[in-house]
Amino acid sequence: MKHLKFATVIVALFFLTIGCNQPAADKAPEAVAETTPPMAAKADPAKMKADIQALETAWANADNARDVNALAAFYADDAVSLANNQPMLTGKAAIQKDLEATMAKRPKGSTISYDVMDAFGCDNFVTEVGKTTYKDSTGKVLSTAKYMAVWEKRDGKYICIRDIGNDDVKAK
Repeated sequence: MKHLKFATVIVALFFLTIGCNQPAADKAPEAVAETTPPMAAKADPAKMKADIQALETAWANADNARDVNALAAFYADDAVSLANNQPMLTGKAAIQKDLEATMAKRPKGSTISYDVMDAFGCDNFVTEVGKTTYKDSTGKVLSTAKYMAVWEKRDGKYICIRDIGNDDVKAK
């Protein structure tokens, strides 16, 4: 008798387990639609790269004009910047303070350019990989570097939420 009860419990658990693990295809289409998260829209890679390059060109214009307020406007309030050879900067205020210090040290007439090498993601998030070229007032290359930035679309426009960059080894 004990074996019969034990076997009945095992069989009941078996059917309960099978019943609870039915594939989604067996559910009504409405139920599947209600539980499936919407897919992110696939972005056009060429357009994404062009959009980010336009941002970087505007960034370079602000950078070369030494316009710290315009540069800070590219960052989200909660942005994080991982700059070369310094502690992590958290928040737009910390990033702006660092930009002010950087601009104060830059030689007059020097320029920087940003070249987007790759941009990938979806409509709302884009990761960018790029390189920079820093020149003196005569056009001589002083240094080059590489960077990555993560852009998020907020209120219809991309804003930088994370960036990291570091210098290339200087030629000897």
